[in-house]
Amino acid sequence: MAINENQATYLKYKEYGDLLKVILYSSQSVLGAVPLIYHLHHSGQNIIFIQTGTIGGNVIHYLVTNGPPAKKFIELKRLTGDYSFVEKIGTDGMSLYIPILELEKSNLQFP
Repeated sequence: MAINENQATYLKYKEYGDLLKVILYSSQSVLGAVPLIYHLHHSGQNIIFIQTGTIGGNVIHYLVTNGPPAKKFIELKRLTGDYSFVEKIGTDGMSLYIPILELEKSNLQFP
């Protein structure tokens, strides 16, 4: 993930639900792209983030949590925005199953 820090905007969210709304909205766009979710233990904090954006800059959407995610995926209901943490991809066609990728290191400088 190569990001020019001068072209990155950071948006901090209070809870998972708000962060996941970005993914829900992205999945309904013309491109239909679903951002990946990343977990990083950085400076003593557990940071969950996604990256969106294209030409003209990147947006890093993130939140700080009390601990690492308990499971490997988030099941996000397309119609309601409800979510739950799950161990594997399910069979519900009305849900997005988003992997939570564990990063060992990143050059992002979270505010």
